[in-house]
Amino acid sequence: MNPSFKLILALVISLEITFTNHLGGNLIIIAAALTYLIIKRVPWKKLCRLLLITLIPAAALFMTIGYFSPERDLFFAWVLVSRLYCYVSVGAAVTLTTNKLSLIRSLEQNCHLPSKFAYGFLAALNLIPRIKQNVVTIRVAGQMRGVTLHWWSPTLYFKAILSAIAWSDQLAQAMETHGFKEGAPRSAAQVIGVEKRDWLTMLLILLIIQIVIIALP
Repeated sequence: MNPSFKLILALVISLEITFTNHLGGNLIIIAAALTYLIIKRVPWKKLCRLLLITLIPAAALFMTIGYFSPERDLFFAWVLVSRLYCYVSVGAAVTLTTNKLSLIRSLEQNCHLPSKFAYGFLAALNLIPRIKQNVVTIRVAGQMRGVTLHWWSPTLYFKAILSAIAWSDQLAQAMETHGFKEGAPRSAAQVIGVEKRDWLTMLLILLIIQIVIIALP
């Protein structure tokens, strides 16, 4: 499916389950999303880690609504827990199976996202590994001077932010020297097309979700 369509579908599903209290529908959506992730061969460790991390806020939410609220509504507590897992599983079905570069290119070409935002996202994604390495370098340089910079130290992040600002300025200059102009027409190195099957797949999935929510008790 087209990356933009996949993102739009996830947003529509998330928005719809926000305004419905349908436990059975939520469970079906979770099962479908997990099945899709398994078909796409997402590593089991990554899936288990995602589900376990979500278990912490889910347990807190369930205890709060089910046992410490005035109504003590266990059904609504289960609905909220399933809704939380819906958000996570549907989001994972998009983020873990979609190439970030293809998604940004699709948003620029198919959804007419301004080029400055598209290239800004790409720059941020490409700078993340450099920022991580820079944090390690700053900590090692501090240890060589006898200064230990812990992960909560403001000095560590202040120096990393200064480095990121310098890199962003260099990146802006590099884009200008390569002929990037805001608002000017640009060609695409990789064309992301929209096919009829993309529309059919998205509409079919939305139709099935409506049937599930309306038909099931």
